[in-house]
Amino acid sequence: MTYPEIRKKLEKAFDDDRYEHTLGVAVTARMLARIHGADESDAYVAGLLHDCAKNVSHKKKIQTCENEGVDISEVERANPGLLHAKAGAILARTDYGISNEDVLNAIRSHTTGRPGMSLLEKIVFVADYVEPGRDERPELARLRREAFEDLDECVFHVLEATLKYLGETAKAIDPATRETYEYYERERNK
Repeated sequence: MTYPEIRKKLEKAFDDDRYEHTLGVAVTARMLARIHGADESDAYVAGLLHDCAKNVSHKKKIQTCENEGVDISEVERANPGLLHAKAGAILARTDYGISNEDVLNAIRSHTTGRPGMSLLEKIVFVADYVEPGRDERPELARLRREAFEDLDECVFHVLEATLKYLGETAKAIDPATRETYEYYERERNK
């Protein structure tokens, strides 16, 4: 699919806020790719499709993952909304024709991250957090600067802020987020 075709399909699937967020992530990912030396086209399409399963029913997210043999954690089964990244990678492949594994991995890991992320995965993970339409939080201005200056440090700080937010709001924490945080904390301290 071409970019305009993808955008048109997403615009029909999303409400205005989700669509604007999606465009914000895609543009931010492209800019981060330019600065950090990643493929801008891959970053843009991964940004466009990162939430492509966000509006899919919980039942369909679970079915999609089960049909593809994707592991579903207990936390994800209890909170199927967390599956939108894994289901999104599948839908990007089946519904949007994406075959680039790095793009699919960037979609798959954009919410929790994962230990040893590729450059593209880090870019989409960070772009989702810092895109211009995001609500203002005290740390956001610093993270936006850091995203362009030191991507690895920004990944760590996004994980740190995510865990803090989830802890304060008593929302379910996917174990993959904590595992990813601990991995990048060890990497940072080397």
